[in-house]
Amino acid sequence: MERNYRKLWWQHCLAIIGFSVIPLLFVNFSLYKLFDRIYTEKVMENLRNSAENRRDAIDLFFSERIAQLFTIANTNTFQQLTDEDYLNKIFEIMHAKSDSYMDIGIIDSEGHHLSYVGPYYELLKQVNYKNEFWFNEVKANGIYISDIFMGFRKAPHFIIAIMVRERSASWILRVTINLKNIDDIIQKAWTGTLSDAFIVNRKNVLQTRPRFGGNFLEVPAFPEYTSDSLKSHPYPDYSSIVASKLERVTYSGMDAFFAAVPIHNTKWILVIKENPDEILSPLVQGQHWMLLFTAAGLAIIATGAALFTNTLINRIKETDRENAANSDMLLQANKMIALSKMAAGIAHEVNNPLAAIAEKAGWLKDLLAEEDIAGSKNFAEFDESVDKIEQHVGRARKIIHNLLGFARRMEPAKEKIDVNTLLDETTGFLENEARYVNIRIVKEYADNVPVITSDLSQIQQVVLNLLNNAIDAIGHDGTVTVSTRYHDKTDEVEIDVADTGKGIAENDLDKIFDPFFTTKEVGKGTGLGLSISYSIIEKLGGKLKVQSKVGTGTVFTILLPKH
Repeated sequence: MERNYRKLWWQHCLAIIGFSVIPLLFVNFSLYKLFDRIYTEKVMENLRNSAENRRDAIDLFFSERIAQLFTIANTNTFQQLTDEDYLNKIFEIMHAKSDSYMDIGIIDSEGHHLSYVGPYYELLKQVNYKNEFWFNEVKANGIYISDIFMGFRKAPHFIIAIMVRERSASWILRVTINLKNIDDIIQKAWTGTLSDAFIVNRKNVLQTRPRFGGNFLEVPAFPEYTSDSLKSHPYPDYSSIVASKLERVTYSGMDAFFAAVPIHNTKWILVIKENPDEILSPLVQGQHWMLLFTAAGLAIIATGAALFTNTLINRIKETDRENAANSDMLLQANKMIALSKMAAGIAHEVNNPLAAIAEKAGWLKDLLAEEDIAGSKNFAEFDESVDKIEQHVGRARKIIHNLLGFARRMEPAKEKIDVNTLLDETTGFLENEARYVNIRIVKEYADNVPVITSDLSQIQQVVLNLLNNAIDAIGHDGTVTVSTRYHDKTDEVEIDVADTGKGIAENDLDKIFDPFFTTKEVGKGTGLGLSISYSIIEKLGGKLKVQSKVGTGTVFTILLPKH
């Protein structure tokens, strides 16, 4: 049964690829997940550090401003600070060192503005703050940093106020902080083109302007501009946190990293947002390289598997051909052994009747020699009939002799062989068949051909195969020439079997002795006869060659050593 080599190829190739690719993909996937986890953790940790650094910078800013206010309160008397000319000089000194302050004012315990320096003098000098929320907070706590509020000036601002208690009186030193200072600190957290940072209070209301949309005292939201409208996507609410929080969230279909930290001594929360596509771009780049290397590895594995499988399948094909050739040779040998036994049995069975016929024919001839029969008018006819009987008995004996010679031995042997005689006996098997299709068998034997030592039956098998091929190649109406010659220089005997058939194409001559190769029509040849013949002659120490020309014919040449 012939193998399905294509199916076998795919099975072996896919098995090799499977056992190679699965570990490769598993290792690459594991490495990628590990790298993704480590890198993401590192990015999140850096984001946490960035948020805490910005928070510490804001804390330091407020601490410096509070310390400066206490210095002013402790180094100047209440009477001096309530003098607006003196307070103006103090404010000019403060403003010269820092642009953090927008205005400054002294407020008594009843909420009256005793002195004020700033751009809102006409509006604020007459205002009483007794009922304001921040006024009560600073009286209760001594220090107060407010949220952003509109106040009497109807503009976003926030204040820092300290309560100063003296023996004679208690009063409040209040300053308004320039919002740009806080914005400058926050904006240093913008590390990427899509990152953002802002401050919200405990009501989730913006205390600074975000980078992308939003304004003071609004709920933070990410704007999305479309062709016909402006939509906003609210950010996560971190107004209630009491400790640092770091997370990766998806909001309104968008993915982002968020870090949120409370700011000390305030009710503010600092929020930093980073875009994963930007902050994880090295990871994405590494992913692309990993995919590229994986694809290259898969291509190498597939190519190697295909090449290895090709080599393996070609070897299997070669082994199958060798096994088939050996099996066919064994089958042919078994057939020849069976044929030889049958031929020997037939020969022995036929020899006895032939001997009796020959004996009776001789007796008849002796009787015809007697005088009274010799004078018979039918004597000549009787004598001719007896001669024909003896002639056909002799011919039958010759055929039997050839059969016995063919069947004598199937095992390899060394025996003395008269090559011309062997060819006479072998061609005798096919003379009738050739004559039936009008093919002449011409014998051209050299007289100086010596007796050789070889295996008669195997040589006879090869010659029979060549003669059969020659008759098949001619078909009908042609000539098969069997010739011999002796090469004394090489001490070899040459046997040529030439036919006048259609010939063999030049491209096929190199393959004519390959197993399973045949020039006959489908179903009329196995492609093993010449391969077996070639193997037999090689084992006998000889050579089998071929010469052919399309349209002229073919000549097979057997060269056998004398010994």
